[in-house]
Amino acid sequence: MSQILMPRLSDTMEEGTIARWLKQPGDRVARGEVVAEIETDKATMDLEAYESGVLEQILLPEGGTAAIGEAVAVIGDGSGSGGAPAASAPAAEPRPGPAAEPVAAGPVVAEAPAAEPVAPAPAPAAPVEPAGHATSLRTSPLARSLARRAGIDLATLAGSGPGGRIVRADVESVIARSDPARPGEPAARNGQAVPAAPAPAAPGAAPAAGEDDEVVPLTTMRRLTAERLSESAKAPHFYLTTVVEADALLRLRAELNASLPEGAGKVTVTDLLVKACAVALRAHPEVNASWGQDAIVRHGRVHVGVAVAIPDGLVVPVVRDADRATLGEISRQARDLAERARSRRLSPDDFAGGTFTISNLGMFGIDEFTAIINPPQVAILAVGAASPQPVVRDGEIVVRTTMKLTLSVDHRVLDGAMGAQFLADLRALLEAPLRILA
Repeated sequence: MSQILMPRLSDTMEEGTIARWLKQPGDRVARGEVVAEIETDKATMDLEAYESGVLEQILLPEGGTAAIGEAVAVIGDGSGSGGAPAASAPAAEPRPGPAAEPVAAGPVVAEAPAAEPVAPAPAPAAPVEPAGHATSLRTSPLARSLARRAGIDLATLAGSGPGGRIVRADVESVIARSDPARPGEPAARNGQAVPAAPAPAAPGAAPAAGEDDEVVPLTTMRRLTAERLSESAKAPHFYLTTVVEADALLRLRAELNASLPEGAGKVTVTDLLVKACAVALRAHPEVNASWGQDAIVRHGRVHVGVAVAIPDGLVVPVVRDADRATLGEISRQARDLAERARSRRLSPDDFAGGTFTISNLGMFGIDEFTAIINPPQVAILAVGAASPQPVVRDGEIVVRTTMKLTLSVDHRVLDGAMGAQFLADLRALLEAPLRILA
């Protein structure tokens, strides 16, 4: 008998949601056979059985979420004797996700018998467990992340979640009590700890939903995107904007597409931007870098991510070795990645390892915007629409097609002059685009 555990399916994944079970209790499965679909922060991926047998128990229903390494199902010999998960790999707490379906009342087939309810134990008088045992604690991924950032030892906390699980509220409570800057919460009085005052309501909190309001549950992708970009926003950004005369670029694109056979995929402005950025990054390795807390990593290869909007979020599939690839190879790779991103069929390798990101909203008529850096990268390029504008040439007003580029830069890694030189060289490449084909 063995348990199927929630696997790590991407470099940023901390938990996954069961989107759909493809096998039901009592079904025979072979090793490597897909038994469920898992929704992560990036895509929907397959969950495979570790060994052959009979699916005896489903521990996490559709729509439920579990952390990496938690048990989601049990495979046995078909005797139906699968017990509760071992203590070393506790069963996941089903948490209804955005795709959860209401469960009809009635008998449950092949489910594990419910454990006897246990009254909550009083606070222990024994010494606190050493920090070295923290890895055996039951905690939510978000609680671990908050505790890590705040420097809190999870082994010192008592969990208020089901089964003693440490949840976000437990960590936030400790942060609120220990924050000396919080008004009305002195750390101590006459050497004695002072109980924390109730936290004030958050300013600008959303009012309770009314009968005319629609409450849209967060998808896994939307929630994790919010968490990662909120973390990115803590980096000291600065922004540089330049205007590119895009007439030569658009003429080159038209000529290339006219030479392609009927039915072939067309070269896009984004394809040309990927190639131009890759060439510029090769000449500016300081921009093709990542922030590593105690070091800066300058990457030897150029992997350009392209932001792709999908119905419930944003993904950034990566065009690999874009500086070495031909424009045709970039175009085919980018088109395939975008199609698979929209159908949520990307593999972990498709969005891992990017060294720079492009976000193009020009096709939506957006003239100019700023983008948030995709961590741990140190820069991202925001591209606006190409449109006719009056410009002055040799003392005369003429019409040129222009396009605004805005580079968001992590000031911990790059200074203004370094970012400006990269952007100037990129502009020169786009205004003389035959250079990017050399």
